[in-house]
Amino acid sequence: MMDRLWESGWRHFGITFFRYSISMDEDAPRTITPLRLDLEKFKLSKSQRRVLRKNEDVHCEFVPASHSPQASLMFQRHKARFTSQVPDDLDTFLSESPATIPCPCVECRVHLGEDLIAISYLDVGLNSTSGVYGLFEPDHSDRSLGTYTMLKEIEYSHSIGCRYYYPGYATAEPSPYDYKKQLHGLEYLDWECGVWMPQSRLNA
Repeated sequence: MMDRLWESGWRHFGITFFRYSISMDEDAPRTITPLRLDLEKFKLSKSQRRVLRKNEDVHCEFVPASHSPQASLMFQRHKARFTSQVPDDLDTFLSESPATIPCPCVECRVHLGEDLIAISYLDVGLNSTSGVYGLFEPDHSDRSLGTYTMLKEIEYSHSIGCRYYYPGYATAEPSPYDYKKQLHGLEYLDWECGVWMPQSRLNA
């Protein structure tokens, strides 16, 4: 079921499912674009390799998703980076039982020594995965941890035999989420015809 929903452009936060094509920001409407990565076509770019090298000193593990005091406190520090559409807390994105509801979900935990510096949440379907949310300690923003956890999610998705990875929505216009659009093998959902197209056609 989750694979079919993601393929149709649906996402969820907690137990709330949604899809939409337009978002109203402070200055102008934005065109929402669902993204999908064909894992068979993915290869690292030079900049993505640099991000991995920059974080060779960290330890990354995937465990069942949970509500933890560490994550909640990190989220409060992380959200201070945003000036608009700021969520209240991590519960906005996770259900009361995030490891199983509404579907299996794991979390990528990134440690530097004994310090937890980043977490991301990844839904797992039968042949695809979908990123839910990522957060990191602002003091380590120079490590590009949003990109790093996304790359580790891609690696994990490939390791469990999935074909597709959904990094979430982005916008056709420039936004803070443009790092999601820098993946080789990326596709976008054409809302009008309901077909996934190569990302190169998005702004053609």
